[in-house]
Amino acid sequence: MSIITTATATEMQNNFGRYLNLVLSGQEIIVTKNGKEVGRFIPKEAAVSYLTDSLTGILKGEYNLDTEKAERLAEKYETAD
Repeated sequence: MSIITTATATEMQNNFGRYLNLVLSGQEIIVTKNGKEVGRFIPKEAAVSYLTDSLTGILKGEYNLDTEKAERLAEKYETAD
């Protein structure tokens, strides 16, 4: 599992180069605004893997987007929403 860092939107804006270097080194960045997660910056390989896994499920006809997304994110990031 990759290292996950959290940054506020303001921190991202003021230190974008630093966070970009973290993503380039394989880390994932969770971006928050007013204490709520609003997005993630992830390495390209992670995005391609997620999309490939999603498309494979869709093509097999065994895919519920909402359920799969929630399960995979909970598993990958070990969150308890």
